[in-house]
Amino acid sequence: MRESGEMYLETILILTNQQNAVRSIDIAEYMNYSKPSVSRAVNMLKNEGYILIDERGNIALTKNGRETAEKIYERHTVLSKMFESLGVDHETAVDDACKIEHVISDKTFDAVKKHLEEYGK
Repeated sequence: MRESGEMYLETILILTNQQNAVRSIDIAEYMNYSKPSVSRAVNMLKNEGYILIDERGNIALTKNGRETAEKIYERHTVLSKMFESLGVDHETAVDDACKIEHVISDKTFDAVKKHLEEYGK
């Protein structure tokens, strides 16, 4: 999956945890993207089996979509926490984590996570 798809799934997960129903307009507002861009991405995610859309336009993650979103979100939170523990300000830590979460290998991420669990604040 490409980085943009991962960002959409992560956004859907975050919005799902914040509100009862998630629609394309919610995603567009959260990500500050145009409605047509979100519509294209949502259709791709639906066709790839990551999300379901009901007759009202409500979006739900499939099992595979949720697993992928949770993996990306975990990377985001762990990396943000690591950068902040190193003294990086919150905004920079979150921005940098967002960039790295999509390219870091599982092996390296697991090592970072283990290190934080053992030595983190």
